Amino acid sequence: MSQLSLYKQAEACIKACLPTEKINLSYKTAAAWQQQQLSLEKVTSILTFENPGRPEKPKLVSPRELNRRKVTSKEGHAALIHSICHIEFNAINLAWDAVYRFQDMPNAFYDDWVTVAKEEAYHFELLSEHLASLGYAYGDFAAHNGLWESALVTAHDVMIRMALVPRVLEARGLDVTPGIVKKLKNIGDNKAVEILSIIHHDEIGHVETGTRWFRYLCEKRELNPEKVFKDLINQYMKGRLRGPFDHDVRKQAGFTEEELLFLESAT
Repeated sequence: MSQLSLYKQAEACIKACLPTEKINLSYKTAAAWQQQQLSLEKVTSILTFENPGRPEKPKLVSPRELNRRKVTSKEGHAALIHSICHIEFNAINLAWDAVYRFQDMPNAFYDDWVTVAKEEAYHFELLSEHLASLGYAYGDFAAHNGLWESALVTAHDVMIRMALVPRVLEARGLDVTPGIVKKLKNIGDNKAVEILSIIHHDEIGHVETGTRWFRYLCEKRELNPEKVFKDLINQYMKGRLRGPFDHDVRKQAGFTEEELLFLESAT
């Protein structure tokens, strides 16, 4: 009896619509991979997921249409937690898409991104449970689709995916989380502070994973990673970078001083 394919299981995780289904399938797939129960039998026709599996809500709107709410109100507090919850939901799909889409990478690549997917599922679970304790559910507020749109733009090249999604879009969380934690401390939401501390710690590792594989791919193609990173920012992210950048934390995630100075100049 042939083993199930990791790629097919990753595809199933991406397609799962209900959050509970996506989380449970993510945990099961990660456990099966880590117990060497899945093969690397390739998927012959790799799909492009314009719309990965997600529930009917939240309604997806442009970032400009999102309401800005102060955390000092009950609704604003919940909306903030919901926005982070939505980022983590997208991050589950992004991690599984890296596993599914890029089928010619070393086994260690799949070890890393399966672990990331499992951790993103855990983050979503923590945040959705906390949101429920505030009297709300995932889907109660509008959200935007920027993270997944980045997956579509980078679907053609694993090097570009590693450069732009973990190292630019997801790395933004490393910069803004301390400020969010301060706001939540000020309103006494110690549980959210605890959750964000877990997420911040894990996300340093996720960004570092992106950095490591980006550099691996540059080396394999005999390219200078710092030059490639700058060129990709100028090509794909011109006018879209936002600072300030947390240099100390980003260095833990593998950024060089030259890259950080470039990012500062590019905002």
